[in-house]
Amino acid sequence: MGILSTINSALTWWTGATLNTRLYTRRKGIKVGEDDQGNVYYRNADDSKRWVMYNGEIEASRICADWHGWLHRTFDMAPTDKPLPHKPWEKPHQENLSGTAMAYAPAGSIRAGTPVERRDYEAWSPE
Repeated sequence: MGILSTINSALTWWTGATLNTRLYTRRKGIKVGEDDQGNVYYRNADDSKRWVMYNGEIEASRICADWHGWLHRTFDMAPTDKPLPHKPWEKPHQENLSGTAMAYAPAGSIRAGTPVERRDYEAWSPE
């Protein structure tokens, strides 16, 4: 880790875990598990604190419902110890893609590669 990345991690939170978070995790963190995106989940010895170390971008929507429930104490057991039952019709977890190139663009949207000509809309023009 270079000097610039060390200063960056000490002063910013949006580029990854801060230096203090990494030190606290190293000293007091007990690894509970890891999800399919590589995010690692921790707790302290008396289970009074639970946290996640993101693998990549820090975006809360990247946490699946199973781990979200554990982090917010909806479930006592971690998904690694007691996985939640999933229905066959459930879709796999996907992060919020709003604001990215992969965001949903309906037919007729100017963001779509080939906009569709619409006949159900007439633009207003002042007379």
